[in-house]
Amino acid sequence: MQQSSASDRRQSVRSGVVWDGVRGVLGGEAFRDQQALIVDVGGGTGGFAVPLAELGHTVQVIDPSPDALASLDRRARERGVADRVSGRQGDLSDLSTLVAEADLVLCHGVLEMVDDPSASLAAIAGVLRPGGHLSLLVAQRHAAVVARAMAGHFAAARELLDGDAPAGRGGRRFTHDELVALLGTAGLRPEAVHAVRVFADLVPGSLLDLEAGATAALVELERAVATRPEYLPLATQLHVLAAR
Repeated sequence: MQQSSASDRRQSVRSGVVWDGVRGVLGGEAFRDQQALIVDVGGGTGGFAVPLAELGHTVQVIDPSPDALASLDRRARERGVADRVSGRQGDLSDLSTLVAEADLVLCHGVLEMVDDPSASLAAIAGVLRPGGHLSLLVAQRHAAVVARAMAGHFAAARELLDGDAPAGRGGRRFTHDELVALLGTAGLRPEAVHAVRVFADLVPGSLLDLEAGATAALVELERAVATRPEYLPLATQLHVLAAR
């Protein structure tokens, strides 16, 4: 049996909670007997799109990189789901012209980089069918402040503390309350909020490589704290499932 690589193990820790949330939406009553129309904004090479297509859903990836879309096409063909995966070059500003409608929109690690988060969320709401869902994954500010301070970047941590720092290479950081307000303005209703990567970024990769069962145990720990509000400020990312 082929063993998973170190990068696969790290990715399973970082994305396990998000996958649980997405599968929960797709496992609902609405999709028991039919496939979902899914749009993955900034979906790149298909890390989510291809596995979702393997579950029987139709996925359209919107990404500004032609190289990423070429890799997406190769991956979909290799996995036998090219008929259920398509790629279009563009970004959130092009969404209304590239997408007619969707049951589920994935927006993972993209909202941090846009000029106007409110307008971007409104664009997503505009293509969602009534009852459709958004899976939104963003970087969380409180954890970023702590990370900068621990790295000795005290001035940067202070600037980021109240959200006044200009967006840098990593883009904006959001708090839970800011996300809820932005989603409400766009006409989207948060149904669940998950803390993502509470411990994953603190655990040395060597531990996962050397300790048998460490990866599975860490994934379970991440799942155990994902829905506990007291751990939200410690999470590197916040994952919100919102409905239209």
